[in-house]
Amino acid sequence: MRQLSRWLEADNPDPLLIETSGSTARPKGVVLPRRAVLASVEASAARLGDTGRWLLALPSSYVAGVQVIVRSLIAGHEPIVVDGLDVGRAAASDHSTTPAFVSLVPTQLHRIMTNPDQLAALAHCHTVLVGGAGLDRDQRSRAVEAGVNVVTTYGSSETAGGCVYDGLPLDGVAVTLGLGGRVRIAGPTMFSHYESDPELTAQSVVDGWYLTSDEGRFAEDGRLEIVGRMDDVVISGGVKIPLAAVADRMRQHLQVEQAEVFGVPDVEWGQKVVAVIVGTANEAELRDWISMVHPRSWAPREFVRAASLPMLANGKVDRQAIQAGL
Repeated sequence: MRQLSRWLEADNPDPLLIETSGSTARPKGVVLPRRAVLASVEASAARLGDTGRWLLALPSSYVAGVQVIVRSLIAGHEPIVVDGLDVGRAAASDHSTTPAFVSLVPTQLHRIMTNPDQLAALAHCHTVLVGGAGLDRDQRSRAVEAGVNVVTTYGSSETAGGCVYDGLPLDGVAVTLGLGGRVRIAGPTMFSHYESDPELTAQSVVDGWYLTSDEGRFAEDGRLEIVGRMDDVVISGGVKIPLAAVADRMRQHLQVEQAEVFGVPDVEWGQKVVAVIVGTANEAELRDWISMVHPRSWAPREFVRAASLPMLANGKVDRQAIQAGL
């Protein structure tokens, strides 16, 4: 926190070097100028309609944690570190009337929602940002019913964190869809380059637009919806299957706590869809559940049970570690 405080106060500081999480690919060194970070902070505050003290429940080494600290410092408050997802204790340690904010990943929100006391504490926060991965619609509905003001965010280290809130770009941020629905982003919150990788920088930033690895679409009301990663589609038995859509549907089942879906090489099918799940739902139920909204051919051909899924330090599921074990 002290380092970021000094960085904010410096006359002409070096940019931040943020390492991506590496949840789906090798980590990259993202170079973020201070102007991009501050542009993100300002646009976020404008969208949320207030500022205040932030509770830090994310690692400060990743962009989401950095932004929590900076938002709080810019608002004039030291952030409060959340220990072991004890939001109630962290919030209670602030005796001021300043609005409280917190940023979480979906897994953290899920765990907090199993504890009524922690959920009640979360409901007292002005806003709960949830990003880093897609949030299950049913989970969001249950949180909102409990009085939690949830705002979903979409972004990356390259965009100084979340730059699309509840499907709508922050002020100054532009979002378009390129070939194949690839999400493209431009605006004042963008990174400058990847450290020591001019080739990747040139591939990722074209005519001022950052080309993400995500496929998206615009809903009828104009909100951005993320379909999945551009490289997260497999062809199994001649059928094109978007793995993210299958995983998202599985997570909506009440007897599934966590789910990740992968394509695995297979002699018969070319690629076989394999689901790794934490939960008690049986395979027949899950195949029927998926076929209620998607073609039955999208349903996984194999299910792997797990007591829990490996997590990265930033709260995201470590998909590379899971896939390595398949």
